[in-house]
Amino acid sequence: MEEKRKTGRPPYHHGDLRHALLEAAEKELADKGIEGFTLRGCAKRAGVSHAAPAHHFRDANGLLTALAALGFERFLSCQKARQAGAPQDPRSQLVASGLGYIDFALANPALFRLMFASGRADFASVDLARNADAAFDYLVKGVETIRGRDPYRDAAGMLEVMATWGLTHGLADLMLSGRMKPLLAMPVAARDAALSEIIGRAFPERPDDR
Repeated sequence: MEEKRKTGRPPYHHGDLRHALLEAAEKELADKGIEGFTLRGCAKRAGVSHAAPAHHFRDANGLLTALAALGFERFLSCQKARQAGAPQDPRSQLVASGLGYIDFALANPALFRLMFASGRADFASVDLARNADAAFDYLVKGVETIRGRDPYRDAAGMLEVMATWGLTHGLADLMLSGRMKPLLAMPVAARDAALSEIIGRAFPERPDDR
């Protein structure tokens, strides 16, 4: 089945329609926010009929759920990109992961809010649950690499996971809200250094780490 585009461009094949709608959904979300997000708006951006999204998504929340799942994949990619340019010791890698976390938030504010601060995405969805769990597991593994203990089996380790997550997410959220003006006013290199210092404080050196 194909959907003819109103724009006069070649019709989408069925598989391409899903991708086109996800691209349109991200733009719609960025421009209109969660409150103004509609399937009709996404269809219009993609140049297809209002009924076309039903081929892949039951409603607007279904499309937002798929977009959030894709967002978590990109979220992890941002963290790994930062880590690729950082020293390879575990602490530096965890700090770099935190910088990637903040990079993603600042570059994709509406998507970040959808993933972490909205009830529109359905976390019972298999794809979204899997990708969100993978992001959390990545943080857990980073802490485990530093401490040498599995946080899923060690209560103190899981507290460190929560502390690191809360600190990094809080920084990202406050910066998005314009509440971290001293950080936002810094040149990028200086801001990265300051953020690295702050995130690193979640893991002060212990005698047994040396």
